[in-house]
Amino acid sequence: MFEQFAWVGSDLYASGAVSSHGGNLSVRLDDERMLITRTGSMIGRLKESDIIETTLSACGDPRDADCSVELVVHRAIYAATHAHAIVHAHAIHTVTRSLFEDLIVPPDSESKLRLTDVPVVTSAESVGSAEAGEKLAAALVERRVAVLRGHGPFARGESLEDAYQAISCLEASCEILDLLDAMGRR
Repeated sequence: MFEQFAWVGSDLYASGAVSSHGGNLSVRLDDERMLITRTGSMIGRLKESDIIETTLSACGDPRDADCSVELVVHRAIYAATHAHAIVHAHAIHTVTRSLFEDLIVPPDSESKLRLTDVPVVTSAESVGSAEAGEKLAAALVERRVAVLRGHGPFARGESLEDAYQAISCLEASCEILDLLDAMGRR
């Protein structure tokens, strides 16, 4: 399992979808347990000690203090969906679009095939909040990926690779939208 975390984390960093210590990854192990990246870990250079096992429910597990600050969001998404994995990134073009759009509509054939329109949700308490978790979880019941305004996309999937594909497709779409806007073609 560590290899999957390391591979996706490395690709997220190499693609520019996260900064050195940004983003987080998790995998549902069973109905009670999950693995999630440690808070402050270097996503592009994960070590085995950066992957923490904890519970899917908030029950005061002492390991929670070491988990990503987005733990509450991951738990909410797992509770609302049948996701087996979650990837969260701070993809620059996606974050930029989220500042002024409520719905991101992919213009390219690849993203139209893999994604539907992508909702942007707003939360007064954004990073790692229960409110953000509730809103993202509700959006992800029907979608593979949703964006927290000003913070970045969260994608669910059957695997980390599957969730990463949704993040990657969305970021490519946002880059295309930026180019179309710059050319005055939209």
